[in-house]
Amino acid sequence: MTDPKTHSLAEDAQGIAYGATMAAFGMVVLTHLGLVTGQTAGLAVLIAYATGWGFGPVFFVVNIPFYALGLWRMGWQFTLKTFAAVAILSALTMLMPGWVSFANLNPLFGAVLFGLASGSALLALFRHGASLGGIGILALLLQDRLGWRAGWVQLGFDAVLFAVALLMLPVSAVAYSFIGALVVNLVIAINHRKDRYIAT
Repeated sequence: MTDPKTHSLAEDAQGIAYGATMAAFGMVVLTHLGLVTGQTAGLAVLIAYATGWGFGPVFFVVNIPFYALGLWRMGWQFTLKTFAAVAILSALTMLMPGWVSFANLNPLFGAVLFGLASGSALLALFRHGASLGGIGILALLLQDRLGWRAGWVQLGFDAVLFAVALLMLPVSAVAYSFIGALVVNLVIAINHRKDRYIAT
């Protein structure tokens, strides 16, 4: 069994840098196609679409309230690593459009590419004791306090988010978005095994 707490500082740094970079690339693909995703990133995407503000700053600000919950529920190491991951992702999503452009990107392939990039990003972050913050922390807190299953809380949040997306985006965009979110969850479900890795 591999405990993320045994990773060296350098190993944690490269894992978080990799995870944040791949997550940022996934978000650039997603927003280029005008799609949405679940969890806190999806909330930030919808706010960005509705207001015209950039995803990066919105995502950074939306996550701020969750750091207090993370510190309380998960400890300072997890919270600091998560803050670093969110900050790097937020900055890179502002920079990457100047580094990467798409002359042609099929929306179905783009949704799958987003899912693969984001899934691998989250795997790296989980294995180094970090996350991308937000709803997952709240779900764990509600599970502890009220007995609500964390998975159901997250699913309920995503259901509401996608329902709102249907009011803002074409049905085809929401359908492609669902495929992307499905790929993310499949990557994590298949590859993130508790008998091999411990998620903090």
